[in-house]
Amino acid sequence: MVWAFAVILFRKSGESVHPIALNLFKNLLGAVLILPTIWLFGGVLFRQVPTSDYLILIVSGVLGIGIADTLFFMCLNRLGAGLTAIVDCLYSPFVISLSFFWLGEHMNALQLLGAGMIVGAVLLATVNRPQSKLSRRDLALGILWGALAMGGMAVGIVIIKPLLGKSPVLWVSEVRLLAGIAVLGLVLLVHPARRAIMASTFSSQSWGYTVSGSFVGSYVAMILWLVCMKNMQVSIASALNQTSNIFVFVFAALLLREPINLQRVVAIVLAVAGAMLVTLC
Repeated sequence: MVWAFAVILFRKSGESVHPIALNLFKNLLGAVLILPTIWLFGGVLFRQVPTSDYLILIVSGVLGIGIADTLFFMCLNRLGAGLTAIVDCLYSPFVISLSFFWLGEHMNALQLLGAGMIVGAVLLATVNRPQSKLSRRDLALGILWGALAMGGMAVGIVIIKPLLGKSPVLWVSEVRLLAGIAVLGLVLLVHPARRAIMASTFSSQSWGYTVSGSFVGSYVAMILWLVCMKNMQVSIASALNQTSNIFVFVFAALLLREPINLQRVVAIVLAVAGAMLVTLC
């Protein structure tokens, strides 16, 4: 529910703030807030752990936070929150598929059926929509960015699952955020429109949405999410994570006035049901 509310705030912020700038600000605020939280709970930033642990967390942060979250904002800006919630359900099949190779978990027939239901839901929600102002190009790009984002997030969380059981959640969050900040900083250094991108961060009409969304999404929701992943099996945690899509879908209609029709309702039900099959069977 917390993450769903953050998505709505990010959708409003994204109306004037560039996805790279929004992601960078989100990560910076999250890192600044988590650092004193670590100190408050008696933790340390630099732990005596193998270098490989740091490398895994850095790769996870680069993929799952620096790159994937930027792609997610690009998808959100093009598709809106309601359609993004449906595409977001691809996260579970990605997690379970990667868990097969990385953690030795297996997919059964019901899980494969669930994955097919999610793909079907995405197709159902995006075809035969003559009343939509969304062009076919924006629709295709939005789905592509969303699918790539879910893939990147899945890789980012699956590779650190073995570390979560023996590592403090706040420390894991901070290292991943710093890695995400670093890769976005490198992208901005070579981006020809870096001045305009950074200037968009301080857009007056979106400033409140940017700050509140970053606080809720990059601090509160991230900590809750990693605590869940730390204390539960990946498959069950992923199923609980997918409930955010229902809240996003509802909040998009109530707060953003995005249109709801039977086609979208059936699609979100099919997608979430498929996600549950993938993760719980």
